[in-house]
Amino acid sequence: MGYKTILVHVDEAPHSAARVLMAAELALQHGAHVIGVALTGVSRFLYQNEMVDDEDPNLAQHLDVLRERASRALADFAPQLRALGVHGFEERVLDDEPGTGLALVARHADLVIVGQALPDARSSSPAAFPAEVLTESGCPVLVVPNTARPRGSISVTPAGVASAGSPTPGRHVLVAWNASKEAARAVREALPLLAGAEKVTVAIIDADLRPAAFGDTPGAEVLAWLARHGIAADVQVRQAARQGLLKRPGDVGEVLMGLAGETGCDLVVLGAYGHSRFRETLLGGVTRTVLESMTVPVLMAH
Repeated sequence: MGYKTILVHVDEAPHSAARVLMAAELALQHGAHVIGVALTGVSRFLYQNEMVDDEDPNLAQHLDVLRERASRALADFAPQLRALGVHGFEERVLDDEPGTGLALVARHADLVIVGQALPDARSSSPAAFPAEVLTESGCPVLVVPNTARPRGSISVTPAGVASAGSPTPGRHVLVAWNASKEAARAVREALPLLAGAEKVTVAIIDADLRPAAFGDTPGAEVLAWLARHGIAADVQVRQAARQGLLKRPGDVGEVLMGLAGETGCDLVVLGAYGHSRFRETLLGGVTRTVLESMTVPVLMAH
C-alpha cells in the first residue's frame, strides 16, 4: 500500500518549492492526493481560550497581513502541481503555529513533508520544527534538506505517472537500524519507498553493545523481514569511535551521515527516539545530529 494522502508544508522559505516538487513526485508514483498547508503562525489556543478580542481593529489588520503572507506562499502551489500532472490536490491557509497546526492536519495523512529548519530560525535547533511535527502527529515525516534543488522537472507518462527517470528520492535508501521499536516503525512506514528502491542498505552501528537485540548475525532478521516484502537489502555494520577512559561510543549520528555519503544514498530512514518534553532535547542525540547535518532527505517515524 502506498501513500494516498501527502501533506506538505508550504512557506516563503527559499527551499519551499523543493518540498512541493517532492510531494508531486511521490503523488504521481503513489496516486496520492496532496494537501498544501501554509500557516499564519497565530496559535489556535488564543481563540479557544478567548485571549484575544475579535473586534480589535489592530488584531484584524495584523491577521490580514499574516493571512496574506500565507496565501502568497501558496500562490505557486496549484499551478506547479497542475503543470506536473498531479490531479488531486488542495490548499489550506490555517491560523495556527506551524508545528502544532501541521501535526493536527497530519493525523489524517499518510506522509507529511517538511523542510529542514534554517540555522538562524527562532527554534533552538534545525531539528526542533520537524521534531514537533513528528512527535505530535503520529505520522511519518519526510524532512527535505535546505540544500535540495528548488526547481526541477518531471517526465510524466501518458498515463499520468512519473517516468522512471524522475528524481524521486529513494533509489538508494539507507536504513538506520538499531533494533528499537522506533526503527521498526520507521521501516514499516517506509515500505512503499523501500519496495521501489533500486538499492537498500541497512546500517547497524555498535552492534556489539547490544548483542541480545542483534543476535549472532546483526541484520539477519531485518533482511529476512524485508525479503518477505520482496525487498532485497544488504547490511553495513560499523562501529563508532570509542572515547575516553571508559571507551564510550562516539557520535553515532556522525557515523551514520558518513556512511550515507560513502554509499551515495539519496534517502535515509530513521526511527526517532524522543526522551523529553522540552523542545531543546525533544529527540535523541543521533536524530538531532542527522537533522542538523543532513544533505539528503530523511524519513522519520516515532
